[in-house]
Amino acid sequence: MSFLIFQHIIGRTTRPDVVSEVRNFVPNSPVGDENSQWRGPTRSGYFYDETGLLTQWPAGGPRLLWYRDNLGDGYSSPAVANGRVYVTGLHANDLVLSVFDLNGELLVRRIIGSEWTGSYPGTRSTVTVNSGKLYIFSATGQLIALCEKTLEQVWMRDVLREFDGRNIRWGLTESPLIVGDKVFVAPGGRRNNVIALNKNTGELVWSSPALGEPTSYGSPLFIDGYAVPLIVTNSERHIIGLNANTGELLWSHPQTNSHNIHPNTPLYSNGMIFSTTGYGGGSVMLRLTNNGRGVEYVWSNNVDNQMGGAVKLNNTIFTSGHRSRGFFAIDWNTGNIRYSVRQLSPSVTIAADGMLFVYSDRGEVALVRPNPNQFEMVSSFNITHGTNQHWAHPVIHNGVLYIRRGDAIMAYQIR
Repeated sequence: MSFLIFQHIIGRTTRPDVVSEVRNFVPNSPVGDENSQWRGPTRSGYFYDETGLLTQWPAGGPRLLWYRDNLGDGYSSPAVANGRVYVTGLHANDLVLSVFDLNGELLVRRIIGSEWTGSYPGTRSTVTVNSGKLYIFSATGQLIALCEKTLEQVWMRDVLREFDGRNIRWGLTESPLIVGDKVFVAPGGRRNNVIALNKNTGELVWSSPALGEPTSYGSPLFIDGYAVPLIVTNSERHIIGLNANTGELLWSHPQTNSHNIHPNTPLYSNGMIFSTTGYGGGSVMLRLTNNGRGVEYVWSNNVDNQMGGAVKLNNTIFTSGHRSRGFFAIDWNTGNIRYSVRQLSPSVTIAADGMLFVYSDRGEVALVRPNPNQFEMVSSFNITHGTNQHWAHPVIHNGVLYIRRGDAIMAYQIR
């Protein structure tokens, strides 16, 4: 294979130590029609559509199929689609994309651009796979679209520079949302606060000033079925709802904490929007009104998940707290806490096949039965591979649990 195939997507050549990792990537190899995005297919409920999963794990945890290291520093989740696993990491100052097959064989490592080297260095945003393209958003503001077959660059926008955005304390962490032909991101500028780009060309579709507040770490949510389709996200001090077709600001509701940091994507179900935020900010439930053009307050409590997300199963929210230490079951309709325990807090929570998968920041992975009345941990094991914090959100795909910790990725058989 020509050395040119490993050239830096935006012009620089890759470093020899990265090139040396290349195994057997075949440009123009066929790919399927699977898509993948941050926190599962819908982003609302974080429920992976999997069946036949183990209801109890063996002592010591499920079977480790494979693990690989040298990803580089990062907190981004893997993306799994079309027989490939995509995960990003920081090598020196570079954002590097590693591509594996489902057996853990490294297909290619490639430098995509520059990446965050400040406080907590490493990648944040999860790769979005959509209709034959990969969308990667660096913490320094470059949104890059690659051809999935060849990994050649299709387009790139320097979002912060081009749209007068402002980076934030720990760098942009937003994972791109794609709906139809639009990709949505939030530069956080006063005039170009949230933007929609054409996913095929990168051309601007609309720009919204919203409230003119800086962006705040979270990834947006799409809600359909109302008079207008909605994009819901957090800015520095508010939850905001925008018309997905035009960018018109439809409504806002205050949400603050001691640092105005809001990394969690809101939850939506049956006309209700749940948003939780750390640093003592607590949780709030809103109800959509006026056919999606407004909201009203329903309830709030002090459960403050910092960045681990929440899951709704039936009428119960399962999440953990930040300053409100504990793992919680919360009544969806009233906000009443059904139970709280000190275990598994703080943590990340996802769900599949009627069970909760909870990954604590101490490295414990637990299989939890979603009993709304009492805590039932069925099985657990500890993550020993990898480096630094246990913050990346796990992914489940075709009966395999993928966990990223720092410079390593692990794949566990859970079916």
